[in-house]
Amino acid sequence: MRENKIRTYLGFALRARKVALGVEAARTARGVCLLVADRSASENCRKEIEKIRKRMNCPLVEVDDLEGMTGKAYCKLAAVREENLARAILRETENSETEGQ
Repeated sequence: MRENKIRTYLGFALRARKVALGVEAARTARGVCLLVADRSASENCRKEIEKIRKRMNCPLVEVDDLEGMTGKAYCKLAAVREENLARAILRETENSETEGQ
């Protein structure tokens, strides 16, 4: 996966204040276009993330080191609320999946 580009797009969303960090913040966020979860999330955390994804009806992308990407310790979920940045992140994940085949 092109995690560097995803890191950049998440950085843009952070600077624009268009991302909610953490499961609790994501649960109450409005206008979420994409969820970005850390692959190292625990089973209970994954269940909560899946509940949020179903309720918000938005795509879910998994990455390594979401903490490093966001600069927030123990961050396992980021809810992107900016449509263009969400699309760009999805495009990067789709590109990496087709390159791996």
